[in-house]
Amino acid sequence: MVARDYGQYCGVTRALELVGERWALLIVRDLLVGPRRYSELAAGLPRIPSNILATRLKELQEAGILRRAPRSRVIVYELTAYGRELEPVVHALGAWGFKAMGDPRAEQVITPDSMTMALRTAFRPQVAAGLPATAYAARLGPAELLVRVDGSGLEVTRGDGPADLAFAAGPGIRRLISGELAPDRAIETGVVEVLRGRGALLARFANTFHLAA
Repeated sequence: MVARDYGQYCGVTRALELVGERWALLIVRDLLVGPRRYSELAAGLPRIPSNILATRLKELQEAGILRRAPRSRVIVYELTAYGRELEPVVHALGAWGFKAMGDPRAEQVITPDSMTMALRTAFRPQVAAGLPATAYAARLGPAELLVRVDGSGLEVTRGDGPADLAFAAGPGIRRLISGELAPDRAIETGVVEVLRGRGALLARFANTFHLAA
C-alpha cells in the first residue's frame, strides 16, 4: 500500500512513498532501538494522533518494513530485516539535522529512544576502539540511559547502573557533543552536572560521541 504516489520512477521517490509520510520515520527510529508495544510507541511520540499511529503502522507493515509479533502474551511491533536497513539512513538524517537544531522550543520533548538514537548517531567507533572500556550513566532531561562503550562496541539501555561516570545534562549537551563547549567548561558552567565518578571522564565521553554542528 502506498500512501502517496509521486508519479516518478526513482529510488528516492519510492523511498519517500514508503517512509516519507509524517511520523513514519520517527516510528522507524524508535523501533531501531527495539521492539515496542503500541502503547510504548504512542508514549514515545506523545503528539501523534492515535488514528495516525495506527495508519502508519499498517502502511509500514504492508510495505514489509515492520511486522507484528507475539511477545510474552502481548503484541509488539518490530522491524523486519528490510526495515533495519534504514538504520544508516536514520543516522545520516540525524547527523544532518543536528547542524540545524539550535535551542529547543518550550514544547519540544526528549525521549529515551530519541536520545538513544542520537548517541548511536554521534558514536565514533574508530575513536572508541583506542580507549579503555567505559560505562556512563547519563541523565539527559527525563531520559536515564546506561551507556556502555567497549572497544568499537556500543550498548545503550534504559535506566541507571554501575558506571565510571554518572552525569546529568539538559539540551545543552548538544554544545558538548558538537565540540562548541569544552568538557571542563561544561562542568564549570553547569551545562553538565557530575553525579558520581571522575569528572575528567567527560572528556572521553565528548571524544567518543561527536557530531559536527
